[in-house]
Amino acid sequence: MNIKPLFDRVLIKISEVKEEKTAGGLLLSPKAVTGEPAIGEVVACGGGKYASNGELIPMSVSVGDKVIMNRNAGQTVKIDGEEYTMAFESEIMAVVK
Repeated sequence: MNIKPLFDRVLIKISEVKEEKTAGGLLLSPKAVTGEPAIGEVVACGGGKYASNGELIPMSVSVGDKVIMNRNAGQTVKIDGEEYTMAFESEIMAVVK
């Protein structure tokens, strides 16, 4: 994969995607399930965000970091047949050490 997110965007591969069913047997998408955050790995990240004075604010996360984020954060994108989440750095809640 050869992709470079722009500015403060991060490409994340969500590690565990659980399928949930309703009482009637309908399958819910992972983004419809609330309450439980998503855990994933940063696959690619941009160079940072520019402040109003023109100064570059570097990214707090880097490729390979495990992160926790809200399941509803970002947008799902398909690259080379695999699903990833493209999110802003500010949508990431924590880095797992």
